[in-house]
Amino acid sequence: MTKETVNNSSTPKPSVETSLPLDLEGLVDENTILVQRTLRSGQSVYHDGNVVVLGDVNPGAEVVASGNVIVMGALRGVVHAGAKGDSDALVLAFRLRPTQLRIANHITRPPEDESSDPEYPEMARIKNGVVTIETFNTQMR
Repeated sequence: MTKETVNNSSTPKPSVETSLPLDLEGLVDENTILVQRTLRSGQSVYHDGNVVVLGDVNPGAEVVASGNVIVMGALRGVVHAGAKGDSDALVLAFRLRPTQLRIANHITRPPEDESSDPEYPEMARIKNGVVTIETFNTQMR
C-alpha cells in the first residue's frame, strides 16, 4: 500500500487567477496542492488544505484533505473533505461515484440502485446538516 503525505514546502502550488467562475472562488487558495495523476487502488493522498486531482480516484484509493477536494475525472474511491471538522468543505468531481464520501464528521455511501451518469460535474456539500449532491453549474463573471 502506498501512502503519500504531501509536504506543503516542496509541492508547487498552482496560481490562482482572478478570473475564476463565481462558484469556484474560495475553493482553491495558496494551500492547495495539485496531484497530476490518477490515483490507483492502495494509493492515498493526505493534505492539510485543498486537493485538486487531475485524473481519476479509482476504487481502493483515498484522498483526505482538511479543505475541499476537486477531482478532474471520476471519483470512485474514498474521499474525506473537511477532515479537521470543516463542515463548509465540499467535494467536486466530473463523475461523483465514491465508495465512501465524508465531509467533516458526516459519512455517506452511494445508493445501491444509482445507475445514472450525469452530463455535468457534481458537487457534494453539507446543507442543513445533511450531505447533499447537486449538479455543478458555473457562471462566469
